[in-house]
Amino acid sequence: MYLLRVVARPMLGAIFVYSGLDSARKPHAKVPQAAPVIERLAERFDLPGDTATWVRVNGAVQVVAGVALSAGRVPRLAALALAGSLVPTTLAGHRFWEEADDAGRARQRIQFLKNVSMLGGLLLAVDDLGKRPSRA
Repeated sequence: MYLLRVVARPMLGAIFVYSGLDSARKPHAKVPQAAPVIERLAERFDLPGDTATWVRVNGAVQVVAGVALSAGRVPRLAALALAGSLVPTTLAGHRFWEEADDAGRARQRIQFLKNVSMLGGLLLAVDDLGKRPSRA
């Protein structure tokens, strides 16, 4: 089982490092998609800053947590941080229900479900106790 973790964690973390770097470097490409979600969260929780800043912050969280998960450093905390960053990313970036044409809706639905699947993998990683006995 240890070998499985050594292989699986970098596989799961890689997409977050890659996409996080993209978001941190070029946030303005994602601002139009992210704005509705970020504005709603900013209103609800009285958060400061503009959308581009929050896209950068989310990207930085994904890079740091993706590297930590890949390296096996605080993997449960890293997976939890990635799960937390994936929810608004998915809601902002893959709003298939708003797509006008069938092809666009199908593409966005696939991406949405892919992210839901990644979220499931991250939640398993959050619960992974390694070789320690279970909490139950």
